[in-house]
Amino acid sequence: MENVSIIIPAYNEEKTIGQVIDLIKQNNKDCEIIVVDNCCTDNTDKVAKQKEVKLVYADKKGKGYAMEEGLKHASNEIVVFLDADILDYNQNLIQMLVEPIQTKNIDFVKSSFERTKGGMVTEIATKPLLEIVFPEVYSFQEPLSGMIAAKKEWLEKIVFEKDYGVDIGIVIDMTKLGAKIAEVNIGKIENMSHLIKTTESMRKMSTEIIQAIVKKARQYHKF
Repeated sequence: MENVSIIIPAYNEEKTIGQVIDLIKQNNKDCEIIVVDNCCTDNTDKVAKQKEVKLVYADKKGKGYAMEEGLKHASNEIVVFLDADILDYNQNLIQMLVEPIQTKNIDFVKSSFERTKGGMVTEIATKPLLEIVFPEVYSFQEPLSGMIAAKKEWLEKIVFEKDYGVDIGIVIDMTKLGAKIAEVNIGKIENMSHLIKTTESMRKMSTEIIQAIVKKARQYHKF
Protein backbone atom coordinates (compact mmCIF):
# COMPACT_ATOMS: atom_id res chain seq x y z
CA MET A 1 0.00 0.00 0.00
CA GLU A 2 3.00 2.31 -0.21
CA ASN A 3 1.65 3.94 -3.40
CA VAL A 4 -1.73 4.86 -1.87
CA SER A 5 -2.88 8.24 -0.52
CA ILE A 6 -5.97 8.24 1.73
CA ILE A 7 -7.85 11.54 1.90
CA ILE A 8 -10.41 12.21 4.64
CA PRO A 9 -12.45 15.41 4.22
CA ALA A 10 -13.72 16.45 7.66
CA TYR A 11 -16.14 19.07 8.92
CA ASN A 12 -16.49 19.15 12.72
CA GLU A 13 -15.65 15.47 13.23
CA GLU A 14 -13.57 15.72 16.41
CA LYS A 15 -15.56 12.88 17.98
CA THR A 16 -14.83 10.38 15.22
CA ILE A 17 -11.78 11.42 13.19
CA GLY A 18 -9.26 9.97 15.65
CA GLN A 19 -10.91 6.55 15.62
CA VAL A 20 -11.14 6.56 11.83
CA ILE A 21 -7.42 7.33 11.56
CA ASP A 22 -6.55 4.61 14.08
CA LEU A 23 -8.60 2.06 12.15
CA ILE A 24 -6.84 2.93 8.89
CA LYS A 25 -3.39 2.77 10.46
CA GLN A 26 -3.96 -0.68 11.95
CA ASN A 27 -3.68 -2.39 8.57
CA ASN A 28 -2.23 0.28 6.29
CA LYS A 29 0.97 1.47 7.90
CA ASP A 30 2.61 2.50 4.62
CA CYS A 31 -0.27 4.64 3.31
CA GLU A 32 -0.18 8.41 3.18
CA ILE A 33 -3.12 9.72 5.25
CA ILE A 34 -4.35 13.26 4.58
CA VAL A 35 -7.03 14.90 6.72
CA VAL A 36 -8.63 17.99 5.20
CA ASP A 37 -10.03 20.46 7.72
CA ASN A 38 -13.08 21.83 5.90
CA CYS A 39 -13.45 25.10 7.85
CA CYS A 40 -14.06 23.24 11.12
CA THR A 41 -15.14 25.14 14.20
CA ASP A 42 -14.25 22.35 16.64
CA ASN A 43 -11.02 20.48 17.45
CA THR A 44 -10.91 18.22 14.41
CA ASP A 45 -7.51 19.58 13.39
CA LYS A 46 -6.03 19.16 16.87
CA VAL A 47 -7.11 15.52 17.01
CA ALA A 48 -5.67 14.88 13.55
CA LYS A 49 -2.34 16.48 14.50
CA GLN A 50 -2.08 14.19 17.52
CA LYS A 51 -2.41 11.21 15.16
CA GLU A 52 0.60 12.37 13.12
CA VAL A 53 -1.08 12.48 9.72
CA LYS A 54 -0.75 15.11 7.02
CA LEU A 55 -3.20 17.92 7.88
CA VAL A 56 -4.29 20.50 5.31
CA TYR A 57 -6.94 23.19 5.34
CA ALA A 58 -9.62 23.95 2.74
CA ASP A 59 -10.17 27.69 2.30
CA LYS A 60 -13.90 27.32 1.56
CA LYS A 61 -16.56 25.21 3.21
CA GLY A 62 -17.95 22.41 1.07
CA LYS A 63 -17.09 18.74 0.64
CA GLY A 64 -15.94 19.27 -2.94
CA TYR A 65 -13.53 22.02 -1.91
CA ALA A 66 -12.08 19.71 0.74
CA MET A 67 -11.67 16.82 -1.70
CA GLU A 68 -9.96 19.07 -4.23
CA GLU A 69 -7.58 20.41 -1.60
CA GLY A 70 -6.70 16.92 -0.44
CA LEU A 71 -6.01 15.80 -4.00
CA LYS A 72 -3.50 18.63 -4.45
CA HIS A 73 -1.46 17.22 -1.56
CA ALA A 74 -1.68 13.54 -2.52
CA SER A 75 1.76 12.14 -3.33
CA ASN A 76 0.75 8.75 -4.72
CA GLU A 77 -0.73 7.38 -7.92
CA ILE A 78 -3.74 5.76 -6.25
CA VAL A 79 -6.10 7.94 -4.18
CA VAL A 80 -8.75 6.78 -1.71
CA PHE A 81 -11.44 9.06 -0.29
CA LEU A 82 -13.13 8.10 2.99
CA ASP A 83 -15.86 9.69 5.12
CA ALA A 84 -14.73 10.97 8.52
CA ASP A 85 -17.77 9.88 10.53
CA ILE A 86 -17.92 6.10 10.07
CA LEU A 87 -16.57 4.02 12.95
CA ASP A 88 -17.33 0.52 11.67
CA TYR A 89 -15.28 0.38 8.50
CA ASN A 90 -14.15 -3.11 7.53
CA GLN A 91 -10.54 -3.54 8.69
CA ASN A 92 -9.62 -4.55 5.13
CA LEU A 93 -11.42 -1.57 3.56
CA ILE A 94 -8.41 0.01 1.86
CA GLN A 95 -7.32 -3.27 0.32
CA MET A 96 -10.89 -3.92 -0.89
CA LEU A 97 -11.05 -0.54 -2.62
CA VAL A 98 -7.53 -0.53 -4.04
CA GLU A 99 -7.08 -4.14 -5.17
CA PRO A 100 -9.15 -3.83 -8.39
CA ILE A 101 -6.93 -0.92 -9.45
CA GLN A 102 -3.73 -2.76 -8.65
CA THR A 103 -4.64 -6.16 -10.09
CA LYS A 104 -7.36 -5.62 -12.71
CA ASN A 105 -6.36 -2.28 -14.24
CA ILE A 106 -9.56 -0.64 -13.00
CA ASP A 107 -9.52 3.17 -13.07
CA PHE A 108 -12.23 3.95 -10.51
CA VAL A 109 -13.72 1.91 -7.66
CA LYS A 110 -17.11 2.75 -6.16
CA SER A 111 -18.13 1.19 -2.87
CA SER A 112 -21.50 -0.27 -2.06
CA PHE A 113 -22.55 -1.32 1.41
CA GLU A 114 -25.33 -2.60 3.63
CA ARG A 115 -26.97 0.15 5.65
CA THR A 116 -28.07 -0.14 9.24
CA LYS A 117 -30.33 2.89 8.72
CA GLY A 118 -30.85 5.70 6.23
CA GLY A 119 -30.63 5.73 2.45
CA MET A 120 -33.64 7.97 1.90
CA VAL A 121 -31.78 10.56 -0.21
CA THR A 122 -30.41 7.81 -2.45
CA GLU A 123 -33.65 5.92 -2.96
CA ILE A 124 -36.12 8.81 -3.14
CA ALA A 125 -34.22 11.81 -4.49
CA THR A 126 -31.31 10.41 -6.47
CA LYS A 127 -32.09 7.10 -8.15
CA PRO A 128 -35.38 8.09 -9.82
CA LEU A 129 -33.66 11.02 -11.55
CA LEU A 130 -30.63 8.92 -12.50
CA GLU A 131 -32.88 6.28 -14.03
CA ILE A 132 -34.22 8.94 -16.42
CA VAL A 133 -31.07 10.86 -17.39
CA PHE A 134 -28.14 8.54 -16.57
CA PRO A 135 -29.40 4.93 -16.59
CA GLU A 136 -25.81 3.66 -16.76
CA VAL A 137 -25.17 5.33 -13.38
CA TYR A 138 -28.52 4.24 -11.94
CA SER A 139 -27.23 0.66 -11.98
CA PHE A 140 -24.81 1.41 -9.12
CA GLN A 141 -26.20 0.24 -5.79
CA GLU A 142 -24.78 3.24 -3.87
CA PRO A 143 -24.13 6.13 -6.29
CA LEU A 144 -23.65 8.59 -3.42
CA SER A 145 -21.07 6.63 -1.46
CA GLY A 146 -18.14 8.74 -0.26
CA MET A 147 -15.81 5.75 -0.05
CA ILE A 148 -14.04 5.56 -3.40
CA ALA A 149 -10.64 4.83 -4.91
CA ALA A 150 -9.19 5.95 -8.23
CA LYS A 151 -6.07 6.45 -10.22
CA LYS A 152 -5.00 10.01 -9.48
CA GLU A 153 -4.67 10.77 -13.19
CA TRP A 154 -8.39 10.16 -13.66
CA LEU A 155 -9.41 12.35 -10.73
CA GLU A 156 -7.31 15.15 -12.21
CA LYS A 157 -9.37 15.01 -15.40
CA ILE A 158 -12.58 16.18 -13.75
CA VAL A 159 -13.86 19.31 -12.00
CA PHE A 160 -15.33 18.51 -8.59
CA GLU A 161 -18.71 19.88 -7.61
CA LYS A 162 -18.22 21.95 -4.48
CA ASP A 163 -21.01 20.71 -2.23
CA TYR A 164 -22.83 17.44 -1.55
CA GLY A 165 -23.18 16.97 -5.30
CA VAL A 166 -19.50 16.07 -5.52
CA ASP A 167 -19.87 12.29 -5.09
CA ILE A 168 -22.53 11.81 -7.75
CA GLY A 169 -20.70 14.24 -10.02
CA ILE A 170 -17.54 12.12 -9.86
CA VAL A 171 -19.42 8.93 -10.69
CA ILE A 172 -21.18 10.54 -13.66
CA ASP A 173 -17.94 12.04 -14.97
CA MET A 174 -16.02 8.78 -14.63
CA THR A 175 -18.78 6.93 -16.45
CA LYS A 176 -19.11 9.42 -19.30
CA LEU A 177 -15.32 9.77 -19.73
CA GLY A 178 -14.98 6.03 -20.23
CA ALA A 179 -13.13 5.03 -17.08
CA LYS A 180 -13.02 1.33 -16.23
CA ILE A 181 -15.24 1.16 -13.15
CA ALA A 182 -15.81 -1.50 -10.50
CA GLU A 183 -18.26 -1.49 -7.59
CA VAL A 184 -17.10 -3.26 -4.44
CA ASN A 185 -19.27 -4.22 -1.48
CA ILE A 186 -17.51 -3.16 1.73
CA GLY A 187 -20.02 -4.70 4.15
CA LYS A 188 -22.28 -3.04 6.70
CA ILE A 189 -21.63 0.54 7.84
CA GLU A 190 -23.37 3.21 9.87
CA ASN A 191 -22.90 6.87 8.95
CA MET A 192 -23.02 8.59 12.34
CA SER A 193 -23.66 12.15 11.16
CA HIS A 194 -26.47 11.14 8.80
CA LEU A 195 -28.37 9.57 11.68
CA ILE A 196 -28.72 12.95 13.42
CA LYS A 197 -29.31 15.19 10.40
CA THR A 198 -32.42 17.36 10.49
CA THR A 199 -35.11 17.33 7.83
CA GLU A 200 -33.84 20.72 6.66
CA SER A 201 -30.26 19.50 6.29
CA MET A 202 -31.39 16.40 4.40
CA ARG A 203 -33.46 18.61 2.10
CA LYS A 204 -30.41 20.77 1.43
CA MET A 205 -28.31 17.71 0.66
CA SER A 206 -30.97 16.37 -1.71
CA THR A 207 -31.20 19.71 -3.51
CA GLU A 208 -27.43 19.91 -4.05
CA ILE A 209 -27.32 16.34 -5.38
CA ILE A 210 -30.22 16.94 -7.76
CA GLN A 211 -28.60 20.17 -8.96
CA ALA A 212 -25.40 18.26 -9.74
CA ILE A 213 -27.27 15.62 -11.73
CA VAL A 214 -29.15 18.28 -13.71
CA LYS A 215 -25.90 20.15 -14.36
CA LYS A 216 -24.24 16.99 -15.66
CA ALA A 217 -27.28 16.19 -17.81
CA ARG A 218 -26.97 19.60 -19.46
CA GLN A 219 -23.25 19.03 -19.93
CA TYR A 220 -23.43 15.56 -21.45
CA HIS A 221 -26.88 15.52 -23.05
CA LYS A 222 -27.04 19.20 -24.01
CA PHE A 223 -30.38 19.68 -22.23
